[in-house]
Amino acid sequence: MRGDRLADLRKDKGLTQQDLANELNISYHTISSYETNRSNPDDEMKIKIARIFDVTLDYLLGLIDEQVSFRRDNPVDLTEEGLIRAISEKHRELGEYMELLREVHKSKE
Repeated sequence: MRGDRLADLRKDKGLTQQDLANELNISYHTISSYETNRSNPDDEMKIKIARIFDVTLDYLLGLIDEQVSFRRDNPVDLTEEGLIRAISEKHRELGEYMELLREVHKSKE
């Protein structure tokens, strides 16, 4: 995680290191070590931080420079049933697209 990003996000939200530490149930010393890149939070903590500041992990990790909201208009159901439904829907959409391609190909013959 990019410590400078964490520090900037925290300051932009008007939080002290202690405020953020309280929200995450950790010490402000830990926040300081994250911000100065002396230590790196585990994945679960990174997710909590991203949610607090409503940014993606990609932004927090420095993989992208644009702040994109962590939340989505259509949140993904991460239960087994929800994932199966999502995969089934994508499979159906792919089948429809393949059928459309076949029709276009036939019309060109």
